[in-house]
Amino acid sequence: MLDIISLDIYLKTHTVPSEETMRHHHHDHHCAGRRHGHHGGDGELSRGRKFSAEDLQLLLLALIAEQASHGYELIKELAARSNGYYSPSPGMVYPALTYLEEIGQVTVEPAGNRKRYSIADAGRNELGLQRERADLMLAKLSHIGRKMELARRAYAGEEIGDEGAAGWTREMIEARRALKRTLLLRDNADAAEQNRIAAILQRATAEILGETPPASCQPDPRSQN
Repeated sequence: MLDIISLDIYLKTHTVPSEETMRHHHHDHHCAGRRHGHHGGDGELSRGRKFSAEDLQLLLLALIAEQASHGYELIKELAARSNGYYSPSPGMVYPALTYLEEIGQVTVEPAGNRKRYSIADAGRNELGLQRERADLMLAKLSHIGRKMELARRAYAGEEIGDEGAAGWTREMIEARRALKRTLLLRDNADAAEQNRIAAILQRATAEILGETPPASCQPDPRSQN
């Protein structure tokens, strides 16, 4: 059964990448991966934080691109995707929407006493530049939402089965654990060994995403002789 205490610790300490964190971790290191958008980043999680103001603006832009919405609908959508974990207040959302309107990334259409927000061409362009970052944040919200649902089921005494704390299969969980153990055993590796491991991980990442890894990530034929 799901360990509720462990889940609580996870939710308190693992959140989505903040603007500051993503700038800090934007390295130009060996065999670097894709870099889209203004800030890039490697998906490193910040500690004890949810979303920055810039993150929220991008999230709202991504949701509006999917469907023109009222402000309260956007709040409900963020809460639904995270299963209640992230539900920004109107005092956070409406100033963000006003800012997006002022810089021309969304348009506003009055609908009675409400405003309906639609994405503008400038917003589509900005979202295109930051698509990977937006998708990462949305995926993290959904991931936490699944964990919240499993926590609810466990608290209600329901049988969780083999999917574990994140909805993953047992094989997925075991593979993740094996990778963590292997990296721990290579904790004192020299620079050459670290670069070799980094190239392996980058090739695996590209394969998972269905992409072609950079040439610098390809194995050296001389090392296989």
